[in-house]
Amino acid sequence: MSRILFVMTGVDHWTLADGTRHPTGYWAEEFVVPFETLKAGGHEIVVATPGGVVPTVDQASLAPEANGGQETSDHRAGIISDSSELNNPVELEKIQPADYDAVFYPGGHGPMEDLAVDPTSGALLVAALDSGKPLGVVCHAPAALLAATRVDGVNAFSGYRLTGFTNAEETQAGLADKAKWLLQDRLIALGADFSEAEPWTPNVVVDRNFVTGQNPASSAGVAEQLLEKLS
Repeated sequence: MSRILFVMTGVDHWTLADGTRHPTGYWAEEFVVPFETLKAGGHEIVVATPGGVVPTVDQASLAPEANGGQETSDHRAGIISDSSELNNPVELEKIQPADYDAVFYPGGHGPMEDLAVDPTSGALLVAALDSGKPLGVVCHAPAALLAATRVDGVNAFSGYRLTGFTNAEETQAGLADKAKWLLQDRLIALGADFSEAEPWTPNVVVDRNFVTGQNPASSAGVAEQLLEKLS
């Protein structure tokens, strides 16, 4: 059995360009699907957030239309409600990366607000990448990579092949013209080799020990890649 760290956003909003707060948090599918997949594989999961706050689920991610129907929506809501790991997170600031066999970051717009500028998370990402242990990041969670700067000022993920929520998807979601910045633009600017598939279709990119998924539909594929690497 491996011990897997889930690093999650600690905020319940995303500040838009005009200063308004868009209600958000983490995206349900991006937590629940990897959580169930990795738990079913016999692995232990620990959830960490900045300050150890209980993470907030984006209520839009529990809508039936975001889950293929009411049954799946209810199932995911139940997992979120019942998960002792999710409801008793540890403080990210107290995490020792060496204590874990893999690291995973679920998305949602929340990471655009806090993890994108969190130096503790950034240092953890650098340590996880350099360790060679499996590291998975999905959808908007690659925003956290923006804080993963080495002592020489170079981003640790410069030159890596990766993906994340695309400009096209943000546009179709109705938020691109309201955002301070777009994730795809920032990842390309830091020197990443960004892979873009058709909006909302599964797209998983693997580069060495680093696994990224483009959107919620890619969550299952990222989890499967982590399982494979852990085995």
